Amino acid sequence: QVQLVESGGGLVQPGGSLRLSCIIYENNPTIQHIAWYRQAPEEEHELVAKSTSEGTTTYADSVKGRFTISRDRNTVYLQLNDLKPEDTAMYHCNVFLVGPRYGDYWGPGTQVTVSS
Repeated sequence: QVQLVESGGGLVQPGGSLRLSCIIYENNPTIQHIAWYRQAPEEEHELVAKSTSEGTTTYADSVKGRFTISRDRNTVYLQLNDLKPEDTAMYHCNVFLVGPRYGDYWGPGTQVTVSS
C-alpha cells in the first residue's frame, strides 16, 4: 500500500494564497497521473486539477488561471492563488501508479478555509 500525506491547508482571507503539498511514500514511483480533488460539505467530490504522464493538464473551470498543479519527484503540489470563499473544501491528493505498485491512491486530505 502506498501512503500519501497532504499538508499546507489552513485558514486564509479572500484573495490570499496557499500551497498544498502531497508526499508520495514510495521509492521511485511510476506515475500515470497526479490529481487534486476537493469536497465541500453537502457538495459533490470535484476534480480540481489533473496532470498525466503524457503531458496533459486539466483544471476545473472554476479554478483556471488561479490554481497550478505540479510535481517534484515524490511531492505533488497545488498552488492556490486569489482564493475565494467558494474554494473552501477538503482537498485530497490522488495518484495513479503503474508497475509493481499498480493502483489508485488517495491521501486523507487537508482542509482549506477561505474566510474574512
